[in-house]
Amino acid sequence: MKGSCLCGAIEVTTQDHHEAGLCHCSMCRRWTGGPMFAVHCGSDVQFKGEAPAVYRSSEWAERGFCAKCGTHLFYHLLPANEYVLSLGLFQEQPFKLTDEIFIDEKPAYYEFRNETRKMTGQEVFDRFASGG
Repeated sequence: MKGSCLCGAIEVTTQDHHEAGLCHCSMCRRWTGGPMFAVHCGSDVQFKGEAPAVYRSSEWAERGFCAKCGTHLFYHLLPANEYVLSLGLFQEQPFKLTDEIFIDEKPAYYEFRNETRKMTGQEVFDRFASGG
């Protein structure tokens, strides 16, 4: 999969993925203006062009964006070295929405009709803590 930020200064390359997820946590909603539409890509992610700007948003994660145009690039889970990339980077890739996390933080003003696996924030943390 190949994608890029809005201005084209950063190109992202990773293996093909077809399943996508949403994060409804308050940080993602503040960062993106809504839920974060994302694809889990593991550690096999390459960036070309400008280096992404990085904001350390917690003890365990950082968020990357283009310093020129502001495009949200990734959520990087540091302990696992896993990149969760923004779906908007990949305009030509067919995705299927399969998961929603932090469903307990989703505001009432929007609702998706897709059939998805849903996890609360506590379920996400429990799964991460157990390595599952």
